[in-house]
Amino acid sequence: MNILIVEDDFVCRRLLQRCLAGYGDCDVAINGIEAVDVFKVALDEGHPYDLICLDIMMPKMNGHQALEAIRQVETEHGISGPDCVKVIMTTVLADSRNVMDAFREGCGSYVVKPIDKQNLLNEVERLGFISVKV
Repeated sequence: MNILIVEDDFVCRRLLQRCLAGYGDCDVAINGIEAVDVFKVALDEGHPYDLICLDIMMPKMNGHQALEAIRQVETEHGISGPDCVKVIMTTVLADSRNVMDAFREGCGSYVVKPIDKQNLLNEVERLGFISVKV
């Protein structure tokens, strides 16, 4: 599995990498602009991401804007429906507006920080990537 972790906070980035490294190759972007650029490169090189963990609150381009841009890139490449990259929004924002906006923009899951490894892996499993043994 190809995984892109988009997170501006070093500690959160490191935690996500540690949680997911055993399930695939993890690349990192530190803001939304970099995430969209990295996503385009991976797609153009024929190695698209299967999963993106995307923080909402980031400088330069937030997670909502990045997800919109990523979905636009997919549309331009003729990618739609189940072929779209799966996205888990990771954020401290648990208010209903942010949650609903994220799902409207096309995220598949929403994990509130602080990140709990088991909760994260349960969401990755729910998206169909892994089987979590209890």
